[in-house]
Amino acid sequence: MSAATTTAEPARGEPAAWFKPLPASGPTTLAGEGVDDPPGEAESQLDTAWAAAPGRESDSRYLSRQMMRLSVPGQHTRQRIFRAFLRARIVLGAAIAITHVGIGAMGSWPDGTLVGLSLAYLALAVVTGLRFDARAATVDRPGGLRRRDWLSTVGVDLLCFSGLHLLAPSTGLNYAALLVQPVLMAGVLVPGRRALAIAAAATLVLLGSAWVSGTSGGDLSALMLQAGLLGSGLFVVSLIAGELATRLEREERTARGSLERARQETQLNRLVIDEMQDGVLVVDRAGWVRRANPAAGALLVPVGQGREPPFQLRGVAAWEALVAAIDEAHAGGDWPENGRDLPVVFEPGLTRTLRVRVRFTRRPEGRGGEDLCVLFLEDVRAVQARTRTEKLAAMGRVSAGIAHEIRNPLAAITQAGALLLEEASDPAQRRLLGMVADNAERLRRIVDDVLEAAPSDRTEAGAIDATAVVESACGEWLRTARLTPAELLVVQVDLPSAPMGVRFDPDHLRRVLVNLLDNALRHSTRRPGGVQVRLFPKGERDVALSVSNDGELIGPDVERFLFEPFFSTRSRGTGLGLYICRELCGRYGARIDYRARPDATGTRNEFQVLMRRAELPVQEVRLQLGS
Repeated sequence: MSAATTTAEPARGEPAAWFKPLPASGPTTLAGEGVDDPPGEAESQLDTAWAAAPGRESDSRYLSRQMMRLSVPGQHTRQRIFRAFLRARIVLGAAIAITHVGIGAMGSWPDGTLVGLSLAYLALAVVTGLRFDARAATVDRPGGLRRRDWLSTVGVDLLCFSGLHLLAPSTGLNYAALLVQPVLMAGVLVPGRRALAIAAAATLVLLGSAWVSGTSGGDLSALMLQAGLLGSGLFVVSLIAGELATRLEREERTARGSLERARQETQLNRLVIDEMQDGVLVVDRAGWVRRANPAAGALLVPVGQGREPPFQLRGVAAWEALVAAIDEAHAGGDWPENGRDLPVVFEPGLTRTLRVRVRFTRRPEGRGGEDLCVLFLEDVRAVQARTRTEKLAAMGRVSAGIAHEIRNPLAAITQAGALLLEEASDPAQRRLLGMVADNAERLRRIVDDVLEAAPSDRTEAGAIDATAVVESACGEWLRTARLTPAELLVVQVDLPSAPMGVRFDPDHLRRVLVNLLDNALRHSTRRPGGVQVRLFPKGERDVALSVSNDGELIGPDVERFLFEPFFSTRSRGTGLGLYICRELCGRYGARIDYRARPDATGTRNEFQVLMRRAELPVQEVRLQLGS
């Protein structure tokens, strides 16, 4: 047995999200694919971790542009309005300054105080806009803008525009309309009483200016009436703006809640489909695979996990039957309810038969017919195995009962034969009694195997170190397998250097491994490295135990019966070895499967046990690492 080395199968990436965009050369697109995904990570009140997972960005394929804006962090209603307000202040300040410069260019320069005030306002607007771009203001809080924020924006606007309005009589310009901006923004961004206070301050400025103009020779009554009406309009603007902002914010919160629920449903659907043991493919008319769960990826290739979607089915010889079936399904629009069995020929002598069921997804009205079909793929071997399991369940219980009944008379026969053998002196009698003893022992082993293979409920076992159990079982098997020193090189064991916890009973794991080793050695060429044992992590939640040999490839007529009880290619075999392995694995939520491997790998027949990973006790890990 070779020294233990760290071996790990290439980890499969995170599951791809549904409906990934096609490459630029892809012949088809889906509704909404032209929309760019919003930057940043989406917030979630239910689960904030999943939004950052790979594949999350494609959730936006389901959303309109308006809904996508809701998913951008910080882009609340008040935040967007406030940013627009900051840009409007800069534009308005530039417009006022340009107006004054234009008047001066025509030969009538305004008062210097007026020009200085307009330039100062433009500078303040630019500085404030840059400052808030570098430090986003908190405007989505229940109280609206912070005090310092609204004073530096709305308050400055009110003061500057009030000054311009009070200085307006000397220039002949009317700046009263500018007071609408701070009042409007206060209604949106500032709590109600403060917004009304700003509207009241603007109204007082208008009344004060009208009073000054009236006492200077104007029509006081008309000017005061005009100022009062304008001030009333400012109050109305403030109230309506506040109401509209509150309603918009309420609707946005509702939309965000609906968006979160939709995303959670998408996440759950993705998790369920990715964990399905049946393969799922989403394929369009052009043969592009838009989505493939891990099970489908494994079924489409002879070994490994297959390609990441999107990828093209056409042009690959092994998938010609699938492509023809997809074209037929799209053309006919229907498919047998129970599916069809289609061959996937990877190479001569290496074929996998898949049962394919097809369902269609309908696009919105006016956007064409059924452009996408969903393929559900099952390995026919697994389908047949489930059917056989159901039929054998009752037989297994009956067999276990019969085995119990056989034990007592078998023990009596064995004991009587042993007593007769002690007293027998005739060589012929001793030979016959030896045959009785040998066959009684064979019957005992068959009875033990039948009882071991009897169906049982799933058993909850503690965490064990699979590395230590496999190493110990391999060493014990090598000592008892009656191999010559030269034949010891037949078996190569590749184990990780660190402990690896799994959910399994140690004695049952040894039984499974010994059965697989006996089977592998029996069918190998007995050349060095003809039997390989590997233990490696597979994904984040599983650990794989692989036992492979370099013997002749198992034919399809034998492969379909590998895990059936009482099926054996040997005359003296019970046919229960692999069946016992499957039953023991099922008790602990593990799976065992056979897979033919390409000739280039050296070992063409592989049996792989997929076990659930478990955390080992800290003390046990430290002891093992220390040893």
